[in-house]
Amino acid sequence: MPDLTIPPTPLTPPVPPTPPTPPTPPTPPVPLAALLAREDLGLRQIAGPSDPDIVIHWAHTSEMPDPYPYLLGGELLLTAGVHIPEAAGSGTYFADYVSRIVEAGGVALGFGVAPVHDTVPRALVAACDHYDLPLIEVPPRTTFSAVARAVWQLMAQARLAELRRVTEAQQSLAAAASRPDPVPSVLRQLAQRVSGHAVLYGPDGTEIAAAGRGASGTDAQEAREALAGLARVVRPTVMPSSSTSPTVTPADSTSPNRPVPTSATDTLPGAHLAAYALGTGQGFVLGVAAPDRAPGDHTIASVAAVLLSLLTGEHQSRTGADRSSALVRLLLGAPPEDVASLLGGDRWTVVHAAPDSDTAPDPVTASALGAALGSALIDLAPDVVRVLVPGEGEPAPQPGWTLGVSAAVAPQDWAAADTQAARALARARATRAPLVRHGASGRPGLAELVPHDEAEAHARTLLAPLAANPALIETLRTWLSLHGSWDRTAVALAVHRNTVRQRIARCAALLDADLDDPDVRMELWFGLRHL
Repeated sequence: MPDLTIPPTPLTPPVPPTPPTPPTPPTPPVPLAALLAREDLGLRQIAGPSDPDIVIHWAHTSEMPDPYPYLLGGELLLTAGVHIPEAAGSGTYFADYVSRIVEAGGVALGFGVAPVHDTVPRALVAACDHYDLPLIEVPPRTTFSAVARAVWQLMAQARLAELRRVTEAQQSLAAAASRPDPVPSVLRQLAQRVSGHAVLYGPDGTEIAAAGRGASGTDAQEAREALAGLARVVRPTVMPSSSTSPTVTPADSTSPNRPVPTSATDTLPGAHLAAYALGTGQGFVLGVAAPDRAPGDHTIASVAAVLLSLLTGEHQSRTGADRSSALVRLLLGAPPEDVASLLGGDRWTVVHAAPDSDTAPDPVTASALGAALGSALIDLAPDVVRVLVPGEGEPAPQPGWTLGVSAAVAPQDWAAADTQAARALARARATRAPLVRHGASGRPGLAELVPHDEAEAHARTLLAPLAANPALIETLRTWLSLHGSWDRTAVALAVHRNTVRQRIARCAALLDADLDDPDVRMELWFGLRHL
C-alpha cells in the first residue's frame, strides 16, 4: 500500500485569505441554536463559536476529502469521517479539510460518532476552533436523515411564520391606507412591522412624513444622510429633451441614458437601508431603515410602496379631486363636453375588457388594467371592465384580457362609443382575438355615399318589425358580423347556439326575408349600421 504518512502539522495552521461569500440557497434560514435545542436529536456543539445569529440553509452529507465542489454555501455538512486517513491527526489534513468547508461557505460541521470513529478526532476539534466553524457531535442513535428531516421541519416552520407575518402586515397596511390620514398611517404601520423607521420623500427630496424609530447616537445623522442618498438613486427626474417625450434619469446621474432602478439597498453598522421608487416617474420615494433585514421585510415594504404609490399619485396629480368634481357636475346636469377638460382631453376611447380566465375581475386587477391603458377612469362590472381612455392613442392588447375598443370620439358621443366597444368585445370573444377595434378597416364604403338622415330613415323602416325586441336586433347584428356562424354568435352573446337559431328564424319570419340570400344580408347589414 502507498505510504499515507503526512508531514507533521505546524502548531498554528496558516489562515487563508478571506474568500468572497458564496451565494446561499433560496431557503428560509434556520438558527443553528434551534437545531441544537431539539432533544430528540441529542446534538452537542463541541467546538467553534456559539453565536445565536448563526443560521443554516441546508443539511448535506458528504464523505469526500474535499467537500468544496459539492457545497452551495450555508450548509450544515454531515460526515462520519469515512474519508479520514489513519495518520490524519499528525498532518495538515484536518486544517485543510476545515478551511475548504469555510471557503465554500459551509456554516457548521456535524460529525457522526460510530461506526467509523468512537470519538470526534481532537485535531478536528482544534481545526474547527481555529477557523471558527461550529462543530456538532452527532450521537450514534441519531441518523443523518433525522438531522436533515429536522432541518426541513424547522425550515417549514420558518416559512409558515414568514407567510403569516407578511399576511398580517398586508392586512394592517391595507387597513391603514383606508384611514382618514392614510399616508402617515401606512408609514407608522410599516415602521412597526419592520421595527425600524419609514420616511416618505417628495419629488424634491424633502421629507414629507416619517414614522418609527430612527437611528440613535452619533450614527443618527450618518443613517439619515445615507437613506436620503439611497432615495436619490431611485428617484427619477424629468429632464428637458428636444423630443416630445421627456427623458427620465436619476437625479444624481449625468447620463440621460442610465437606467433608473426601482429599488436599492445599503447596509450600515446596525442598520439595513432600503429605498423604493413610488409609481412611474412621480418622484416620490419610500425609505426604510431597520436594525436588520428579517425574512419578509422586502415583501412588506413593497406592499407599502404600492399603497403609497396610489396615495401619492392622487396627491400629486389631483386626478382624484378632478374626477370627483366631474362626477358632481354630471350628476347636477352638466353635459359631458363641459366636464371633459377635468378628466384629461377632448377625444376619448372606450375600452371594454373581459378577463381570459373564468374568475370575475377584482378591483386590483381592474386598476392594473387601467394603469396599463393609461387611465384611472374605470368601471368594474361583474363580467367586464370598462375603461374611458383620454386621447386618440390606440390601446394595445393586454395579457390575460380580451379587449373591445371604440373609435376615438368627442365627449358628447361617449354613449355611442360605449356601444361600439361592447360590440367590438363581443366580436373579439367570438373570434378569439385579443383585441378588436370598431371600424378597424378604415376604408370608405358605399354606405358613405348615402346621406345619414336618409340611411337612418330607411334602416328604421326596414327593421321596424324587430323594433319591439332589441334582443332580436342585437342577435341579427352579431350573426351577420360573424358571417352567419351559429357557434361564434352564441359565444359573443353568451347564449346557447339553439337560442341563436331560434332568434334568427324569428327575425326571418318577422322580416319576411330569406336570410340565406347575400343581397338580403347586405341590405340588412347596411340598415343595422345606421340604426
